[in-house]
Amino acid sequence: SMLMDVSSEMIHGLLPVYLSVGLGVSMLAIGWIEGAAEALTAITKLFSGSLSDYLGKRKLLAVIGYGMAAFTKPVFPLAASVEWIVGARFVDRIGKGIRGAPRDALITDLTAAAQRGAAFGLRQSLDTVGAFAGPLLAIALMLWSANNFSLVFWIAVVPGFAAFALILFGVKEATGDNGKALPPAPISFSEYRKFSTSFWFVVVIAAVLTLARFSEAFLILRAQNLGLALAFAPLVLVVMNVIYALSAYPAGRLSDRFGRRAPLLSGVIALILSHLLLAQADGLAMLALGILFWGLHMGLTQGLLAALIADTAPEHLRGTGFGIFNLVGGVAILAASVIAGYLWQAYDASVTFYAGAGFAFLALTGLWIRGRYAALAG
Repeated sequence: SMLMDVSSEMIHGLLPVYLSVGLGVSMLAIGWIEGAAEALTAITKLFSGSLSDYLGKRKLLAVIGYGMAAFTKPVFPLAASVEWIVGARFVDRIGKGIRGAPRDALITDLTAAAQRGAAFGLRQSLDTVGAFAGPLLAIALMLWSANNFSLVFWIAVVPGFAAFALILFGVKEATGDNGKALPPAPISFSEYRKFSTSFWFVVVIAAVLTLARFSEAFLILRAQNLGLALAFAPLVLVVMNVIYALSAYPAGRLSDRFGRRAPLLSGVIALILSHLLLAQADGLAMLALGILFWGLHMGLTQGLLAALIADTAPEHLRGTGFGIFNLVGGVAILAASVIAGYLWQAYDASVTFYAGAGFAFLALTGLWIRGRYAALAG
């Protein structure tokens, strides 16, 4: 995960600016592209998660997903038009969708219940190390090469194929909680009735939070809007992901010991503060503070939401559970990104971030009302 994030973020940290400045793509179109790409990821996760339950095998689908992502990376430097870039972006996100739910189910199968918060926090932290190492490398290469996008995209191919090799040769298939191989689970709509109310509550809260947290491409565009130099555009992701990486694992450990609710509430409050700062920012200092709070929100919520899905989904349907979780999130990120792009284009950047704060407040209200719910008590 860390290696693939290095590869992906080297490209994605520059892609919004490349589309906007280099190719003249509109904000609304970027919103559609980013939202549709993430929605494709989420839809694919539902089917890959269910298929991993049906087969009783997680690694096979994870390998296919990492392989697709690796083999699309050379398309970015070779692309001669927007259509090629969008196509590569979509195939890359489909690969992410194929691997995502089986990978998370694999982590759950390999981890004791008492350590799930820490396990998902560690996975998020390592993901995020890659997510800030990639943009840092992209910045260095852009400065060294005088803004040569193609060179950066070619170098990003290397860690992508390293990630594919590692999952292929270095990871073994999981066993169930009883130490035996996972039995195949039938794919049937009747299986969805086995998911508890606690599970669906977590899914709904996560969806509302996703509406509040549109594509990070808009953070990069906000930085450019406030005067950040082109070569330093990926620095936005670096700052955010450093905070994300530093907070995700401790948040997971604390949630294993004291419960999930308090870190989640704190994370939503951090997102509200982030949106307000980004809406009102008139310079790079306020921008940086807003991005810091955005990263803190990610660290306090993303691993814990995944741990809650693991806590509340039946063992034989964990892949499906993660697939549902990601499908709903993907639909929400598509809606959020299109809304963000429209508000930015029709009004201005501040309206986009005020709307995000409003959605975050709705999520906070839901968590507060259901604060004594069993799934959030730990």
